[in-house]
Amino acid sequence: MPCGSLTLSLHPSIATIDKAEWDACAGDDNPFVSHAFLSAVEDSGSAGARTGWLPQHAALRDETGMLVAAVPMYAKSNSYGEYVFDHGWANAFEQAGGDYYPKLQVAIPFSPVPGPRLLLHPKGGVPAEAVAQALVQACEELKLSGVHATFCTEAEYEALGRAGWLQRLGQQYHWENNGYATFEDFLGALSSRKRKVLRRERRDANAAGLEFRTLRGHEIGRREWDAFYRFYQSTVDRKWGSAYLTKRFFPMLGDRLGDRVVLMLAEHDGEPVAGALNLMGRDALYGRNWGCKGDWPFLHFELCYYRAIEFAIEHKLARVEAGAQGQHKIQRGYLPKPTYSAHWLTHSGLRNAVDDFLQRERPAMLAGMMELEAEFSPYRKGED
Repeated sequence: MPCGSLTLSLHPSIATIDKAEWDACAGDDNPFVSHAFLSAVEDSGSAGARTGWLPQHAALRDETGMLVAAVPMYAKSNSYGEYVFDHGWANAFEQAGGDYYPKLQVAIPFSPVPGPRLLLHPKGGVPAEAVAQALVQACEELKLSGVHATFCTEAEYEALGRAGWLQRLGQQYHWENNGYATFEDFLGALSSRKRKVLRRERRDANAAGLEFRTLRGHEIGRREWDAFYRFYQSTVDRKWGSAYLTKRFFPMLGDRLGDRVVLMLAEHDGEPVAGALNLMGRDALYGRNWGCKGDWPFLHFELCYYRAIEFAIEHKLARVEAGAQGQHKIQRGYLPKPTYSAHWLTHSGLRNAVDDFLQRERPAMLAGMMELEAEFSPYRKGED
């Protein structure tokens, strides 16, 4: 479809867009927007009709045919696997006689990981607002209820706001590397009481007769991936959720992303009993999935938080993003940080109602984050 001097096309598979072209727009900072990650999600059968994530990736080309912007986008028949909850909006609209689904979702499936969503070629000269306008045009021509960009960057959030999209804030917990050379340096930034707690948790976890290994990319074999998939399933079962990711996804991820895949593994008597899956970007480690077989003291904290911090310090990464939810992360050095999303709703009545809600929600979110940090931060005053 024409968009001024640009042409927008929607693609039912990432495979229909050239890998080099896509990655030239995506860059190499965040692995979740890479062609490799998105193709693994699709080729493994994780994103598709079964889970209600139908690819509709947007490609914006100039008059020469150059790909100047790309957008990971899906037609959604539900609101599952998104982590920015709009079920209340959907229910209200449908009770009023509207059709909220299908909708367009600019997102990374099943991954509440902040990062770029409007992937702009560095030499394309296309502003984010132009991409936003193209997405709105596609939404209206397809007669859908709206288009939602979730876990976008703050700069995209601001640009989309200028383009008339509704803005929403969320919250996650991130650890930031304040120039630490060792884990002990990090502990030294904590208050004495909190430092003692973390040392005790690490001591007990490492005294439980477990062997810890950190594996990357092709070091992770079929044995480890099979074990990790069992852990993933057990976690899903305990939370009464759905196993969106298929068994094929995890080894495919290791093959396609190589050393950017980091698996923290715990073994007992030579058998894997727990694992924490991470992806490494240019300056961040992103915690993704975790699972465990058995009951081990503080093992979750050791694998998911403390070893991630050690890895980040060793590799001079700026931060660790430990995923959604979990106020307990604060006392382990992960402080509340805002996440961003933007929403275009075509129905004026729904749009006005949601706008009113968000006008009240945003200051409440910011105030809540400030209160959490003030009350629970483990850092010595002036160190957080």
